[in-house]
Amino acid sequence: MTEDEFDAFYAAAFPRLTGQLFAFTGDLGEAQDVVQEAFVRAWDRRHKLQADGAPEAWVRTVAMRLAVSRWRRARRWLELVRHSALPETTPGPGPERAALVAALRELPEHQRMAVVLHHLCDLSVEQVASETGAPVGTVKVRLSRGRAALAKQLAVDEAEEPAWREGGRVG
Repeated sequence: MTEDEFDAFYAAAFPRLTGQLFAFTGDLGEAQDVVQEAFVRAWDRRHKLQADGAPEAWVRTVAMRLAVSRWRRARRWLELVRHSALPETTPGPGPERAALVAALRELPEHQRMAVVLHHLCDLSVEQVASETGAPVGTVKVRLSRGRAALAKQLAVDEAEEPAWREGGRVG
């Protein structure tokens, strides 16, 4: 099967197979995932698929097996979770994290995105530029301005802490 033939096969069979797997799994996203994964595997053996005579059946079988395998893994994980003790309470975010999130919300969207991608997602400046579609210089400016605004906002928040938090008395 040539690449063009495979593309035509994919375009014709993907919606049909997704519908079939959706009926099997009951989850459209899961059905799309397993059919896509089955097509990835079919791509690797596209030259043999035509010789097999039933490429759609092969892809459907692989997708069904993937769905069953995922279901079994999920079931095992649920069994493990049910048998493990749950923590009595789940701690919420600390005051530092809450202050950071509040300060980030005050930033313009472009600055916030640059700061989050660079500092929280550990992407390089070049990767941030690629992901946002902005030039590298623009990303650097957004990061600089975002950090300055965050520093100012967080410094103001710390200066406004109540006296009891500083160990003093409220008069």
